[in-house]
Formats: sequence, structure tokens, C-alpha cells
Amino acid sequence: MNPVSHPLLATPTELSLELKGDRSPLVLDLRPAEAFADAHLPGAVHLDLFGLSIIDTDPAPLNAFFWMIEHLLASRGVSDDVPVVVYDDASGMRAARAFWFLEFFGHPNVRLLDGGYGAWARAGLATTRETTKPKGTEWTGTRNDDRLASWRDVKDRIGTKDAIILDTRSDGEYCGTTVRAARGGAVPGAIHLEWTNNLGPDGTFKTGGELTRMYADAGVTPDREVVTYCQGGYRAAHSYLALRLIGYPRIRNYVGSWKEWGDRVDLPIEHPKK
Repeated sequence: MNPVSHPLLATPTELSLELKGDRSPLVLDLRPAEAFADAHLPGAVHLDLFGLSIIDTDPAPLNAFFWMIEHLLASRGVSDDVPVVVYDDASGMRAARAFWFLEFFGHPNVRLLDGGYGAWARAGLATTRETTKPKGTEWTGTRNDDRLASWRDVKDRIGTKDAIILDTRSDGEYCGTTVRAARGGAVPGAIHLEWTNNLGPDGTFKTGGELTRMYADAGVTPDREVVTYCQGGYRAAHSYLALRLIGYPRIRNYVGSWKEWGDRVDLPIEHPKK
């Protein structure tokens, strides 16, 4: 969203100043452990959620999954009275997924570092190998189910006028030539716009105007509810954030995504042509 500041994003300069202030945010590094060990932002706490996914969005497993994620966030120091900034190498899907989790849990002040570690390093800002011991909290979120979609929610919205199902995967996954579940293909009627289109060449989000035009041209409009999906809710969270940046009021992330949908032979699929 550079060069214009956005309340859901933090620029490297903004974050650098905040880290020197009286109300320093909690900074979560969502990159792999080896990247964090090599260098990270001063004071950042490591939390790699990659691979922690769910493939059954029925109520019981979904509740267990969210309890686990909530516990991990609290163990790293998350609380409602401290702002949180998440980052990875760029404005990537790891950090976007953490952003979505925190919004789902009702955190009042969460942002993503636009451009991630790469933008921070290019700005010549300090990095470190020193680690900060997390100060765990007793935090529990207040879940906002309006930001979440289960397989039932997706199925109920197929073919309806008030909802758009947005496929954020690659062309091959969408068309079914790249198969990453029991079946390849797409949710019937889904609009396809790969998540990488949200970013510019430097790994920051495109401007609001660019995102607005891109999604409108694809037929994804703010007057309808948008349900995003990918393989496991990561890329879908990225497009969720992109739509949040341009003010879309109703967005859900299907966390089970294609791994759940494609494995369930009772759910409908199609094989679109690009």
C-alpha cells in the first residue's frame, strides 16, 4: 500500500519509530526458524505457524484448532492492550495468515509490516541475532465468526447472488492440472485471482487504487460477501487482507480450503478453463 500509509499496515520507518517509543508494539516474526536465527528485527518474537493447518472444519475439530492457535499466540505475548505487528520476508502469506488469526480472535490493533524483513533491510534499519524471551499472557480472544468460513458456509454460498467465492491459488490448481488433494479442480463458480497479484515487484502491497481496479475487473465487488480459499487458508488470508485494505466489509477465510474440499468426494467441483 506504499507510498500511502494504511492503518492495517506499518512501514519500516513507522515501525522503527514506534519501537523507540513508550508504547512499543509486540512484533511477531512468522518466518522459518533458520531465517529468524540469521537476523531479525530488534525485539521481535519468533512464531512459525506454517504447517499448522486444519482439514476438517466441522465444529469440534475447528474449536480444537483455534484453541491451539490461541494458546500459541498468548505464549508469545499477545494481549488486547498491546498493538501487534506481524511480518515475514515480504508482505507474504505467513504474516497475512497471522494477521487473519488475530482479527478473527478480535484483537483491536494488528498490522502487517509492509514489505516485511526485506523492506526493513533495504531501508538500512538495524537487525539483530539476539533473542527476546517471550512474556506469555493469559489472553483469550473473542472469536468473530463473520471472518471465518467452514465447508458448509462455502457450500451454502455456491450459486447465490450475494456471495463471491474467490480462488487465490495458481492457474494449475484452479484448473485441476496441479492436484494437491484427492481431487483437483475448483469450487463451482469460483472467481480466480492468484494471491501474488496483490503485491508489487518489491514485495509490498499494491496501492489501494490498483487493488480496487484489479478486484473490480475480476468481478469481485464490495457489495457482495467474499469467501477466499486456497489450499490451506494461507494464500486466502493474504487476499482477505488485500480486500480489508480497500475497505471490503464482508470477507471470510475458508480455513480448510482445497485440502478439505478436494478430499471430500461428497462436495461439488468443476474444472475451469483459463
